[in-house]
Amino acid sequence: MRTMSALLACVGLLAASAASADSRVFIIANQPDGYGVDQCLARGDKCGAHAARSYCQSRDFDQASSYRRIDPDEITGSVPKAGANCNHAGCDEYVAITCQR
Repeated sequence: MRTMSALLACVGLLAASAASADSRVFIIANQPDGYGVDQCLARGDKCGAHAARSYCQSRDFDQASSYRRIDPDEITGSVPKAGANCNHAGCDEYVAITCQR
């Protein structure tokens, strides 16, 4: 009986850790649009929490565990260099949103 209880406890623990391990980081361009949402996300302020959560939910994730501004140098090979096709301020600013299921 104890062996069965221990086995069930281990299976439950593994299932819980597997479910919480499903996360993904989305990198999006910070497009200053005058509403301030982008700046809230980029600075990691509380006002960006709703936007980050909405972004995650639109991609079938439950919540946003973090969001922050990242430097283009942190992104490998997929971001154009400064000045290439950029005609507004903030072109080289990106936000990383970590979503979890």
